[in-house]
Amino acid sequence: MRAVHTVKEIREFLESEKNIGLVPTMGALHAGHEKLIQTARAECDVLVVSIFVNPLQFGPNEDFARYPRPLAQDLEVCERNGADFVFVPSVQEMYPLPQVTFVDVERVSEHLCGKFRPGHFRGVATVVLKLLNVVRPHRAYFGEKDMQQLLVIRRMVSDLNLPVLIAGVPTVRESDGLALSSRNRYLNAEERKAASALHRALQEAANRIQAGEQDAAKVRQGAVALLNDSGMIRVEYFEIVDPVELQPVDTIKGPVRIAAAIWIGTTRLIDNVSA
Repeated sequence: MRAVHTVKEIREFLESEKNIGLVPTMGALHAGHEKLIQTARAECDVLVVSIFVNPLQFGPNEDFARYPRPLAQDLEVCERNGADFVFVPSVQEMYPLPQVTFVDVERVSEHLCGKFRPGHFRGVATVVLKLLNVVRPHRAYFGEKDMQQLLVIRRMVSDLNLPVLIAGVPTVRESDGLALSSRNRYLNAEERKAASALHRALQEAANRIQAGEQDAAKVRQGAVALLNDSGMIRVEYFEIVDPVELQPVDTIKGPVRIAAAIWIGTTRLIDNVSA
């Protein structure tokens, strides 16, 4: 495995390679990332993992400065799971000039996290497009826990005719259902216990829909009540949306995605399930 720090180097190493897979990450790798890397390893001849904490996708009051950056551990994870290259650029390497060109994916980014984190998905789409242009993979892998991110990137790739397949990999969960996330490490023991309510609420909502409930407001009300019962959770959003453009639905007549974001103390967690 080779760690590479510049655009010029990674392009030179990959110039003649075929069937390249890319797993873009912000580091602080956990078992969910390992699943992405393992899936890519099984499907690609050459595997690149990128580690870059992207400042464009953090708002002014968000956790860019304290976002975990355990690079030595991350490199071990990449090597253990068979990465050929780890692309670890600096901010200066990725943004040598003040960025004045951005990618906005409308509609898909409007609701859910996009409503509460203005500019976030513009930053995500911009950096992912840059990574796709640098690495030029045939396949790129993203986790379904960040469903809105996955759909934003898929729509960008479709709309801009990019020659890459965007593969979604199912969410990896703890035994109590909590989705693995780099931000879980911010939780203390009491907060960690309370966090399991997020998946229970999503699953309860899915069960009600599968049992025939069509009124989205009723489904949402029951799930939010379950989250509020913990006494430690503040619900940022709990929404039922269509699975293509993530627009809210009032009456459930077909497949939907149930998505939520909560705060526990100073930690924001997101998750989603299908129904």
